[in-house]
Amino acid sequence: MSEAAVAVPSMGRVRWIGFRTIVIREYGRIMRIWGQTLVPSAVTATLYFVIFGSLIGRRVGQMGGFDYMQFIAPGLIMMSVITNSYGNVVSSFFGAKFGKHIEELLVSPLPSWIIVAGYICGGLVRGMMVGLVVTVVSLIFAQLHVQHLGIVIAAVVLTSVIFALGGFINAVFAKNFEQVNWIPTFVLTPLTYFGGVFYSVDLLPGWARAASHVNPILHMVNAFRYGFLGVSDVSVVQAFVIMLAAAVLLFVVALRLMQKGIGIRD
Repeated sequence: MSEAAVAVPSMGRVRWIGFRTIVIREYGRIMRIWGQTLVPSAVTATLYFVIFGSLIGRRVGQMGGFDYMQFIAPGLIMMSVITNSYGNVVSSFFGAKFGKHIEELLVSPLPSWIIVAGYICGGLVRGMMVGLVVTVVSLIFAQLHVQHLGIVIAAVVLTSVIFALGGFINAVFAKNFEQVNWIPTFVLTPLTYFGGVFYSVDLLPGWARAASHVNPILHMVNAFRYGFLGVSDVSVVQAFVIMLAAAVLLFVVALRLMQKGIGIRD
């Protein structure tokens, strides 16, 4: 067979195959250990609904004009999306660094942005899957009616992308497994619990309410809650501006780190 007869795939096709391979591998990893990736969030959400929603919620009464379990349901869904999107990418990419098979990607013809996008889509897949599981659990305990479907989808996708990018950056700088857990333990958990998941910031004194608005998770949770319930403690437009800006900024940072090989080629 002559060389002219050999079909040479275009660079666009090569990039698509590489991107698809990363995403499929991430999906396979999620499903292979589904007992660790999907089930814990469902169990945790059930416990939150039973303890906070049922037992404590009876004493709290209504929150923001809604039954307490209705009020916290969107926040619990978003909380699971945040932790799983972040956790999937930070563990997967750091595992690739630790196992040295990240070098296979580095020597491939794939540009850095394809590699970053592949891992981010993997985090998005897990975040959306877990979010769906927790939504099903929520429907057992609370009546949820979507008021603005587009806002629900946009908020959950942007939030998942943002924290997947955060997990990627954490994995780039992490030198050991302890450093992988630092950000989720000392940053994500406090921000999530103070992000309006279990309460309306209108209940807080003025200084605490002002401080809460600095927390980006507050804006994400409230934009998502607005999609379900039609109420929000913050401007929904402002929330989306913050989310879009954060997604672009973190993607640029992740891309630059990947291109320079910081924490990867050291």
